This record gives sequence, C-alpha cells and structure tokens, in this order.
Amino acid sequence: MRPVTRITAVLTVGLALAGCDQSGSAEVDRTLDSVNVIDETNLNDIMLTAADPQEAVAYFRRATQEEPDRIDLRRGLASSLIRAGLYTEGAATWRRVVESDEVTDQDRVDYAGALIRNNDWDGAEAQLNQVPPTFETYERYRLEAMVADSNQEWERADSFYETAVGLTMRPAGVLNNWGFSKLTRGDYEDAERLFTESVRYDPSLFTAKNNLVLARAARGQYTLPLVEMTQIERAQLLHTMALAAIRQGDVDIGRGLLEDAIDTHPQHFEAAVRALRSLEAQG
Repeated sequence: MRPVTRITAVLTVGLALAGCDQSGSAEVDRTLDSVNVIDETNLNDIMLTAADPQEAVAYFRRATQEEPDRIDLRRGLASSLIRAGLYTEGAATWRRVVESDEVTDQDRVDYAGALIRNNDWDGAEAQLNQVPPTFETYERYRLEAMVADSNQEWERADSFYETAVGLTMRPAGVLNNWGFSKLTRGDYEDAERLFTESVRYDPSLFTAKNNLVLARAARGQYTLPLVEMTQIERAQLLHTMALAAIRQGDVDIGRGLLEDAIDTHPQHFEAAVRALRSLEAQG
C-alpha cells in the first residue's frame, strides 16, 4: 500500500504544481496584455501628434482594418486624415464616429472642425448645437466663433473669440482669426490691435503680420509695423502693402513700396518685379 500512497502523493504534488504553473502563466499573460495596451496607447499618441501625417494615416488604416469595432482607432484615423489634408475622407470618418453609440462631446467638436474645413458651415453648426453648454473647451469656442462669423452674428462671434482666448495658453491663432473677422467688418483699428497681439504671442506667425499690414494699409498707414521680422518677411510685407495701396488708388505710393520690396529682398523678388512691370506698362 505504501507505493500506492507515494504515487498518490506524487500525483497530488504534481497536480498542485501544474495548477501553480497555469496560474502563474495566466498572471504573466495578463501582465503582458497590460504592457501591450500601454505600449499601444503610447504609439497611438505618438502617431496622432509627432508622426508624419501620411504615416499616421497608414498606421490607423491598418489598425482599423484589423480591429474595426474599436472607436479609439477610428478617432485616430479621422484625426490623422485631417492632419494629412484629406478633409473629405476625414469628415466622413468623423461622421462614422459620431454615429456610433460611443460618441462623445469632443467627437462632435472634432467633426464640426472637419466640416468647416470642407466648407459645410451648416453641418458644423448642427454638430456644435448638440454639444451641451457645460462642455467648455478652447476648440469648441474657437469653432463657435467661426460659425458665428460665417452667419455675420458679430456680437456672438466676439463673445466666443474672447472666451476662446481665455481658454488657451497659445492664443496667437485665434487672435489672428478674430482680427481677420474685424478686418472683414471694416473695423480696421480693432483688427490692427488684435493682429499686433497675435504677433506678440507668436512672432513667427507670418499670416498675422501680413494681416496687420493690410489693416494698417486700409487706414492709409503705409509704414511697416514695429514687429519682429526677417529681411525676406520685410520684403514680402512691403509687397503686400504696395498691392493694398494700388487697390486703394494710391498708385505712386504703391510703386515706391514695390521698389522698396525689390531692393529689400535678399534674392530676386519675382512677384514684386512682375507687379512693378505691370504697373509701369499701364502708364
């Protein structure tokens, strides 16, 4: 009987060890799965922010094909398509996200942004109208301001722009948009102030510098603003100011500014040369 007892004991111990091995294996698998999820999340974030837009699109296309039910991958694809300038497909992908049961308020805001890039202002407004007032983000108010602008609802636009400026640490872009809104309304003094603020926040934002010159020229001020600029930017801004002066009938001033632009530019400034030749050909 003892041998049998020993065999039974060995089997019992073996089964116990096998149970430990299986339990340990399951624990290892769970740990690895957890690590994989973390790694994948980091990779998704990198693709959304730092990766080349086309590479990000390719990554999320492949990922959504492998796991079509994952809404986070669908969001990643939609965002990547917009970053890559594929606005039509990006908006269509955002629509699929918004139509899912897992839609969030941020999804609707992102979809509205995509619709604006596709010039679908009514669609963008419809999406923003479905976002509750309690969802207060910079991007939401920036888009609300742009929609109000498109409807020429100036007081609403100003209110939304002001709120958006207060919700971001980098307001240069929205200040530039707000300034352009003022410029289109003919409020040149306020536009100049907003463009100047924009450039102070981001001295590299050439669009704001160019708009600032247009606002000054609209008021008959044909001198460059006191903002940071490179020599090439200086020449380009002189060119912009020259064209604005010519459009306003100040042809002689425009001609002089074109000559200054050509002399200022460190290389051959073809656009200014062509404009000056055209002006001289007209007598």
